[in-house]
Amino acid sequence: MDASNQLEAMILAATGATAVTRREIVQSLWSGYGQIVRCTLEGARATSVIVKHVRWPDHSDHPRGWNSDRSHKRKVESYAVETRWYEDYAARCGDDCRTPQCLSAHKHGDEVVLVLEDLDAAGFGRRCTRVGPPEVDACLRWLAHFHATFMTSTAEGLWPVGTYWHLATRPDELAALDDGPLKSHAEAIDRRLSDGRFQTLVHGDAKLANFCFSPNGRQVAAVDFQYVGGGCGMKDVAYFISSCFDEDQIERDHDALLDQYFHHLGQAVKQQRLELDFAALQAEWRAMAPIAWTDFVRFLKGWSPGHWKLHRYSERIAREVLSAL
Repeated sequence: MDASNQLEAMILAATGATAVTRREIVQSLWSGYGQIVRCTLEGARATSVIVKHVRWPDHSDHPRGWNSDRSHKRKVESYAVETRWYEDYAARCGDDCRTPQCLSAHKHGDEVVLVLEDLDAAGFGRRCTRVGPPEVDACLRWLAHFHATFMTSTAEGLWPVGTYWHLATRPDELAALDDGPLKSHAEAIDRRLSDGRFQTLVHGDAKLANFCFSPNGRQVAAVDFQYVGGGCGMKDVAYFISSCFDEDQIERDHDALLDQYFHHLGQAVKQQRLELDFAALQAEWRAMAPIAWTDFVRFLKGWSPGHWKLHRYSERIAREVLSAL
């Protein structure tokens, strides 16, 4: 059986369909590591599924030139983590932190195949490049409920410390960093985030592009769990805010956005009936917010020094954090 027929057999077995009638490429994966494909089905309850088909490339083509054996190994590990996430963790996510149902997960040789619920068909077909208050609130609510759901969870089988920019996984970018104070304090910043009393699982890549919205923008689901792992929830919040707003908007609205997030987190903690000191959690994580922002700035300055997110607000926050260490 050739590779195409093997893939179709996996889809049919996972869905109970009698045939795959159409395949549509949704997008290519980062650096040429495969494709995300929408498959239209016949004879199944679901009319379509999403297949994330990962294949190690003969030659990776990183858009910013970061091609190395270390980079390849990190990506390979990320797909193993995502598979484990869907197998062992995703079912714990309820409607308030909606994720696609995983119908099947296979790893064989240099390929990974995830057969996932089609969120478009489930009512989350809207993607946003710009957001208004409903979409921002929906994402902050999703993050709050996700963090509450996995508060104090171990990260077994996931990244011990989540986020794609975590210091231990980015030595090349640290070596390239041309900012002496930030470079010399990188480990101290990382320790502050990892040594906090309150730890959860973080999505690890909670940018706007990884959220799928309902037509009115008030409900949302999230995808792409390659960098899920342990950590402080402020890492996700800082990264999400950085993905949505320019420097003036962040300067103006950052504190209000944190207030929104903590409002939802308080509700989520009550809903989960977690026995923890929420006032202490909120105080610790509010103090961690600028540290999480600075940690991401550290990565960006080594990875892409001219990046648009390295604006006046980012520079100011990083200077304030460094002066306080």
